[in-house]
Amino acid sequence: MRLAIVICLSIFLISCKTEIETNSQFKPIPTKDIKKSINTTLDSWHKAAAEANFDNYFNLMTKDGVFIGTDPTENWQNEAFKTFSKPYFDNGQAWSFKALERNIYIYEDQKIAWFDELLDTQMKLCRGSGVLKFENNQWKVAHYVLSIAIPNDNVSEVVKIKTDFDNIYMNKLLKED
Repeated sequence: MRLAIVICLSIFLISCKTEIETNSQFKPIPTKDIKKSINTTLDSWHKAAAEANFDNYFNLMTKDGVFIGTDPTENWQNEAFKTFSKPYFDNGQAWSFKALERNIYIYEDQKIAWFDELLDTQMKLCRGSGVLKFENNQWKVAHYVLSIAIPNDNVSEVVKIKTDFDNIYMNKLLKED
C-alpha cells in the first residue's frame, strides 16, 4: 500500500510540476543580423565623433558608459567624459576613428556583446575594444578601451619615452592607497 501511495504521489507531483520560465519571449535573432546592427552602431558612434556631433555620440553610449583612453589618467565615467569631450565637440574637432577590421562576440541572451577593432586614427593604428548592451531596442556602448598599437620591435623605445611620466603617476597612485 505504501508503494502505491508513493507512486500516486510521485505521479501527482510530476503532473503538477511548474516549468521554470527562462524567458518565454526570447526569440533568437540570427547572429549575422545582430553583428550587422552592432557594426552599424559602432560605425555611427565613430562617425558622430568625426563629425563632432555630441548628442549622437553620447546617445549611442549607456548612461553608465565608460571610456578608457590612451593616457593612463583617462578612465572616464560617462558624465566626466561628456564634460571632458564637450569643448572638442564644440570646436568641431573631436576624433576620427575608422574601423579597418572588427571582431564581434555575442552573449547567449543576445543582450550583451563585446568586440575588438583595429582602427585608422589621427594617432595612426589603434586598437579599440569594448562591451555593448542592447537597451530599448538599440545597441549602446557600455565600455570602450582605446589603445595605441605599438609594434613589438618599438616597445623599448616607447617605454623609454614614457618612463618618467609612468614613474610619477605610479607613485601618485601608490600614495593615494
